[in-house]
Amino acid sequence: MKPYQQIPILDCGEPLVAIPGDQFALVLPHPYELLGAPYKRRSPFYLRQGVLTGLIQAQTHLHRQYPQWQISIFDAYRPIAVQQFMVNYTFTEQARSQGLDPGKLSPSERQEILAQVYQFWAVPSLDPATPPPHATGAAVDVTLVDEAGIAVEMGSPIDEISPRSHPDYFAQSTSQTHQDYHNHRQILAQAMQQAGFAQHPNEWWHFCKGDQMWAWLTHHETAVYGRVE
Repeated sequence: MKPYQQIPILDCGEPLVAIPGDQFALVLPHPYELLGAPYKRRSPFYLRQGVLTGLIQAQTHLHRQYPQWQISIFDAYRPIAVQQFMVNYTFTEQARSQGLDPGKLSPSERQEILAQVYQFWAVPSLDPATPPPHATGAAVDVTLVDEAGIAVEMGSPIDEISPRSHPDYFAQSTSQTHQDYHNHRQILAQAMQQAGFAQHPNEWWHFCKGDQMWAWLTHHETAVYGRVE
């Protein structure tokens, strides 16, 4: 169990609502759907109403400094079945990247790779008390695009299992290119945080508002969003 999962949930009952594609850049086709993730009747581009309101506020903050830039939505609502699919996929890819056969791992190798995966992916728990953040509709993975609709360079891709994914990884670098990456991450984080979002400690792209991780990071006693079926 991760520390934030000890936070109690008192769900406020807000519905999931669609992220308006005319206000944000959506990453389409969706990367997980292309892999075959089982969204079924759900779309990844949904959030709780209050979280979407916050996202709109974040974009307003961004536009004050960069009027032509947009927040780009990589992923938002994620059913448990999709979480399980992506954990399995990431586990397989991580094993292969280390020259290992995913089907022939020793128990210790399996545990080591799982530990690597779970640094960045939440356990696909079916327990209502410990939902993965994205299953609540209160977490969103985002980046920035410029006036031409081109992704702003952040120094590492979303979902990379690497220290480069940590928000401040480039902060102390003397490279101008690395400082540019750090500045872009700061622009994104400041826009989101000014709208009440909290940033995942290990992921420059993951922000949440109202779920257990948000409550833990912002010192609230309870979360207001639990798992959405």
